[in-house]
Amino acid sequence: MRAFFVAITLTLLPLSAYADPLPAGFVRLADVDPAIRQDIRYAGLENFLHRKADGYDAPVCILTARTAKALSSVQKAMTAKGLTLIVFDCYRPARAVADMGKWTRQGGPPDPQWYPTVRRGDLVAKGYIGELSSHSRGSTVDLAVAEADRKSAGHPACGAPDGGTLDFGTGFDCFDPMSETAHQPLPAEAAANRKMLLAAMRAAGFRNYAREWWHFTLAKEPFPKQRFDFPVTAN
Repeated sequence: MRAFFVAITLTLLPLSAYADPLPAGFVRLADVDPAIRQDIRYAGLENFLHRKADGYDAPVCILTARTAKALSSVQKAMTAKGLTLIVFDCYRPARAVADMGKWTRQGGPPDPQWYPTVRRGDLVAKGYIGELSSHSRGSTVDLAVAEADRKSAGHPACGAPDGGTLDFGTGFDCFDPMSETAHQPLPAEAAANRKMLLAAMRAAGFRNYAREWWHFTLAKEPFPKQRFDFPVTAN
């Protein structure tokens, strides 16, 4: 009897090769500008849900390539001042948006940290949480500015712990009129910081959502009518 032996050659690929590929036109921000600090809130517990949002499998910023490049230009301007951008949310899967909407419908009283004067069930009607989100198009980013060498977290009266950001009057995701970009009165330092961020982002082609000083969308976004639902994953 003749024995036949089959040799099987296995090609070992790096771990990153097994990661789900991003849709065409999307990048991980760290691959474009690793200097931009990332503090992705919906991948952890320090957010208004008090838990991870659906679809956030890693604390990673994903954006359209065009948006990441524009954001990198802002970072270069900040670096020249001894500052850095810090991003809190970037691309947001549609499933996360649905998760947030479902959470609001569970109802509940105001939360002194996140929405001090609004009941949970009214957050959509008041415009603080959207049933659809521009974040799902991949060209919207929530961010602030921090000193490049400061990383300790503080606790503003409303919103997320600031991660060492400059004073903007509120923290990220403070669902309150105080978060409106042009809100008055504001302490002089907070007003100046909002003005500085707004000017820098506008110069790079972003437009601001007037009710949230931290929320910016690339004006010439590549997917203005398309929403995505792939999960946020690491490399």
